[in-house]
Amino acid sequence: MTPPPPPLATVTQPVAVASERLPWRHTFISLRVPNFRLFAMGHFVAVIAIWMQRIAQDWLVLQLSGSVTAVGFTVALQFLPSLLLGPWGGMIADRFSKRKILIACQSAAAVLAAALAVLALSGMIEVWHVYAIALVLGLVTVLDQPARQVFVHELVGPRYLRNAISVNSTTFQLGGLIGPAIAGVLLTAVGAGWAFAANAAACCSTVAMLLLLRRDELFVSAPAPKSKGMLREGLRYALSKPTIYWPWLMVGFISVFAMSLPVLLAAFADRVYSIGAGGYGMLNALVALGALTGAIASTRRRQLRLRSVVLAAGMYGLMLCLSAAVPTLPLFGAALVLSGFWCLMFLTASNQLVQTSSNMGIRGRVMSLYIMVLIGGQALGGPIIGFIAEHVDPHAGLLVAGGVPALAAATVAVVLARKGELTLKVDLRNRRGLLRVVRRAA
Repeated sequence: MTPPPPPLATVTQPVAVASERLPWRHTFISLRVPNFRLFAMGHFVAVIAIWMQRIAQDWLVLQLSGSVTAVGFTVALQFLPSLLLGPWGGMIADRFSKRKILIACQSAAAVLAAALAVLALSGMIEVWHVYAIALVLGLVTVLDQPARQVFVHELVGPRYLRNAISVNSTTFQLGGLIGPAIAGVLLTAVGAGWAFAANAAACCSTVAMLLLLRRDELFVSAPAPKSKGMLREGLRYALSKPTIYWPWLMVGFISVFAMSLPVLLAAFADRVYSIGAGGYGMLNALVALGALTGAIASTRRRQLRLRSVVLAAGMYGLMLCLSAAVPTLPLFGAALVLSGFWCLMFLTASNQLVQTSSNMGIRGRVMSLYIMVLIGGQALGGPIIGFIAEHVDPHAGLLVAGGVPALAAATVAVVLARKGELTLKVDLRNRRGLLRVVRRAA
């Protein structure tokens, strides 16, 4: 007689977090894994094209409608499905092959990008076309993002998971540095249609990359069996762990208020500095430059702690407030670089902490809830921030975008300090640890 399986929590344990400082030659050590190296190359090309489409889409809507609020509404439509259906995407990621899910999603994304390209190049495109395609793309994202997050573990295994997450962030931000710049050139020279066409081709290349992976070298986890209450189980599990629910809370504030930065930058490019499509691409590229630096710095992070998540969130909010206060375009650009740095330090820390705190058997559901907050929050925040930028002032919109997360981070820091009886210690003899958070003496 076969004994009943042990409870989920005893089958798979959280992935261990290494605390030693890696040598510089190991900064991108996860790229030694052939499958991940292939995935990273394909992902890099795809990310450049995704950024090109995002910038072209937002600028096209602004030109067609003349409304920053309309740009925010486009963001809302694209991210609303993740807010409403995100947990189901995670449940599917836990139950089925992540690789096959990604192949299906990227094929659908290629078709949608091609449709945008045809409409734009033929001159027939209208705002409602962009709205409709953004909504369908959001439905694709519901399945794509949880599977993509968990698939990283299948590519590299537990040993290199943290490094692979940081490498993915570095790849995304390097693409975010290149993509907006290319999009700005294309928008000025030939229009938005070719940016959409490039993304369609990149999605096809991602499908080819997924088909070329060595399946016998994947760290495939056993699919979770279908059972009642799978979503409730994932939610209960996440709420039982402070290293999951506190990052969730901070991600909620950041996503609603501070992740709609491209909407605000469109307003600054068009109405404050009058620098056109090329300038809009440049502003996004400056954010990506700072984010790239932050992504590389995150690979050097020695320890992964909850306080790192809260600190980075607060610093990101403060940098956005600084951006709203500076009087000139060069200073505004410099503040955007700092904003991008702290944004990525926050996003990588929260992602790593949530993933490494989750058992493999439930990680897809946990990450889908995380993504629901991260992406779905932008569905709420995009129209709000866009409305403030259009009907009040872009500077006011940027101040709200940074101020609310900064206040939330300060509040969470006080709560955590009281719960953990922590205090701030100044050590003038320790250059590396001049300021340290330590437990109070009894």
